[in-house]
Amino acid sequence: MARTLPTIPRKSASQQRSKATVEALLDATARVLVRDGYDRASTNRIAAKAGVSVGSLYQYFPNKEALVAALVARHNREMLQLIRDALKKVASLDLATAMREMVKATLDAHLVDPALHRIFADQVPRMGQLAKIEALKEETFALIRAYLEDRRKEIAVRDLDAATSILATTVEALTHEFVINKPNALDRDRDRFVNEVTRLVAGYLTPGRA
Repeated sequence: MARTLPTIPRKSASQQRSKATVEALLDATARVLVRDGYDRASTNRIAAKAGVSVGSLYQYFPNKEALVAALVARHNREMLQLIRDALKKVASLDLATAMREMVKATLDAHLVDPALHRIFADQVPRMGQLAKIEALKEETFALIRAYLEDRRKEIAVRDLDAATSILATTVEALTHEFVINKPNALDRDRDRFVNEVTRLVAGYLTPGRA
């Protein structure tokens, strides 16, 4: 009689070691995506790059899509934390200074591994990860809306929901365009970009005072 092979993964690593393995797999996924592209990336290549067996990979992730989804989630957390920290830092500062810091933070967020960000820009919609991107936008919206509420008396726009939407969408779209489509201009034009976008959004919120 043929011996039945066990199908339940054996987990002998400690929790700390397991976390380190997951992080190594996500780092490897990022490198393989940037080097080979989404379509050519495979669990075998990712496991080899991480220095683990493909069997170890499957203990944590059932397929490539799950790996990329986890990587998207990690990338989103890193981006959101930069924006959260920036708004916390300027909570008591004037509107123009706060807007400048928000633009800088959004730019820094897009520069968290920009090559990987380009892959996500192309691949995330067809992966069905739009819900996670929307969740990131919603939390960013909530952070900006809370700041504007505290500065309501300084702002000419009465509808703060509309102001937040326009502000967040404008800064995100301009930053995305700058980072994704003009990578060669980043070092040369970074300060000018921040200044111009800050002037744009501050002028919208407080006409005549930007």
